[in-house]
Amino acid sequence: MRVLITGAAGFIGYFAAEALLTRGAEVVGFDNLNNYYDPTLKQARLKRLLAHDSFSFVADSLEKNGAVKSAVQSFGPQFVVHLAAQAGVRYSLAQPEAYIQSNIAGFLNVLEACRACRIEHLVFASSSSVYGLNTKLPFSESDKTDSPANLYGATKKSNELMAHAYAHLYGTPSTGLRFFTVYGPWGRPDMAPCIFAKNILEGRSIDIYNKGHHARDFTYISDVIDAILKVLELPPQHEAGRPPFDIYNVGSNKPVQLLDFIACIEWACGRKAIKNFVPLQQGDMVETYADIGKLAAATGYLPSTSIELGVSRLVEWCREYYGLA
Repeated sequence: MRVLITGAAGFIGYFAAEALLTRGAEVVGFDNLNNYYDPTLKQARLKRLLAHDSFSFVADSLEKNGAVKSAVQSFGPQFVVHLAAQAGVRYSLAQPEAYIQSNIAGFLNVLEACRACRIEHLVFASSSSVYGLNTKLPFSESDKTDSPANLYGATKKSNELMAHAYAHLYGTPSTGLRFFTVYGPWGRPDMAPCIFAKNILEGRSIDIYNKGHHARDFTYISDVIDAILKVLELPPQHEAGRPPFDIYNVGSNKPVQLLDFIACIEWACGRKAIKNFVPLQQGDMVETYADIGKLAAATGYLPSTSIELGVSRLVEWCREYYGLA
């Protein structure tokens, strides 16, 4: 199996590459190692991947015309796993242009590369953010997603529409995965799980938005990778009146109250958090909850990592990576 992974030095991309390499795949990683968060962490992940003989790396940007297409043509992969994007809800309030360039223009370049090179299956990262202002819970793939709460969610919904159009026009088999709050070791330092764990270990305060009245469908990284691998070898097929395109939720199906999640981190750290309760942040969703029935029926997906175990592994990694007691 030959797989090109965009965002390979990112959190999910790193684990996806490791899993595929372990299974004997040849993998090319594509990433620009930008400084949205500390590139040192991305470089540390990349160093571990480069230790594999079957892994090679292309340092370039999605939005650069021809960059992705050149990488795909040179490698000749069967599959593309597109995980690179400008992430983060709050950053989109300050730097909206970055989201249009990376998530819209960049994704168009990925689609063009897959079309030109006749990729067997494109699996791409969408997000629970597409559900936006939807109040029906749990979120189902059949729910309307036309009321985004932030620009990040709007760009991810745009990706789904663009991929659908390419599947219809050119027959490019594509599957979008709506990830729900992915966490774990080697995680993004701009996301709440890593911020909370690191700050609590360091004895620094944590900001708790909406005064803690949030709930999230926290999904451990190994369960997310299991979903990616299952879906990758299950390309959607042409059906009567339907292009080869599909969408799946990837979550734990067990939303956790934010204060309960913090309590779990406190337990794993062996110390109490210094809590700073602040109002709801503009663009935030109050609750996420994934209906994973469709993915389970198609692939047998069953998330198995408890919050207690996942948080313990996250805290253990934070202690080791950041040298914290």
